[in-house]
Amino acid sequence: MIDRNTFNNTEIAFSLKNDSQLERAYFLFKMISVEPLVKIGTAATNFALKANLPIEGLIRSTVFDHFCGGVNEEDCLPVINNMYDKGVSSVLDYSVEGKENEKEFDNALDTVLNIIEFAKSLDAIPIAVFKPSGFGRFKLYEKVNQNSALNEAETEEWKRVEARFDAVCKKAKAYDVAVLIDAEESWIQDAADRLVTKMMKTYNTEKPIVYNTLQMYRHDRMAFLEKEHIKAKTEGYYLGYKLVRGAYMEKENDRAKDKKYESPICKSKQLTDDNFNTALHYMISNLDSMSIFAGTHNEESSYLLMELMAENKILNNDPRVWFGQLYGMSDHISFNLAHLGYNVAKYMPFGPVKDVMPYLTRRAEENTSVAGQTGRELALIKKEKKRRKLA
Repeated sequence: MIDRNTFNNTEIAFSLKNDSQLERAYFLFKMISVEPLVKIGTAATNFALKANLPIEGLIRSTVFDHFCGGVNEEDCLPVINNMYDKGVSSVLDYSVEGKENEKEFDNALDTVLNIIEFAKSLDAIPIAVFKPSGFGRFKLYEKVNQNSALNEAETEEWKRVEARFDAVCKKAKAYDVAVLIDAEESWIQDAADRLVTKMMKTYNTEKPIVYNTLQMYRHDRMAFLEKEHIKAKTEGYYLGYKLVRGAYMEKENDRAKDKKYESPICKSKQLTDDNFNTALHYMISNLDSMSIFAGTHNEESSYLLMELMAENKILNNDPRVWFGQLYGMSDHISFNLAHLGYNVAKYMPFGPVKDVMPYLTRRAEENTSVAGQTGRELALIKKEKKRRKLA
């Protein structure tokens, strides 16, 4: 039987935070819980950065250090090592967004290849990650997604996108480092899916090295998973999937309404939860041919996966099953799971402070909008402060 109080142990959850770091976390989540404050703070910060006002130090010592590992790979090392001492691995995520030229795409490629190189000598980094739109123009993906004819320049451009995917997956296979490929908006996801499936077919011949991402707030993802499973079994390769609920709900629903098509998003939170949990059942039942990275901050889904593993006599540290959370969030899930010997990895964003601001803005907005998430963080920190007699 799985102990349903596992995630309540705040001593384990916050064991890496000293008293001042715990107080800072409490202050940050308290600020994030006030929606107007998030909007004003975000606008003011963006303005200050654009005006080159000297506020990077302030950002660095507060929100950046809470949600990011550092400005580059070496800068992240102390955090990586500290977490690994507690059994939590790291997925270094180069979180520079919104770049749209070939130089930046090549720079993103070099960074991911460097991370794989970096990971080769560090057990603490068993997994690399990249985002399809980090390797090519959004509008190009959109055109490929619609199966529109590409002109000669675009055809060459798309070949370069594919070559970047291949360079990462080839190196990942050679170094035995898994690579997670993040999800995108639905109107470019098919183009990304086709590329990832091609990479899986090439490099997942002995075991999953390449992982796609399934956003389970989309009502069509279970059917996609089953279809891909049939294809993989027929053609003789393994599947790897990161399961998440999803990140672009408002954007997806707004676009569907604007362009008058049915939204790909589930009609309710409950249907999304059901979809996610159905995928957990399906993947655990088919571990002989696929591996799972459960990217979730949801306690119920985490307990469910623990129970499914126990029922199916799957060891806590089976290499085919990973749990994942974002750095700076849900430490009560990550560190308590690791304490019990499960495979756990934190997504650790890094990059120059200025360039990571769009990511930090999204984190703040997400914590404000996801019902109960900030309240849960605050309640756990409060409990730990009381235990330490800080409250």
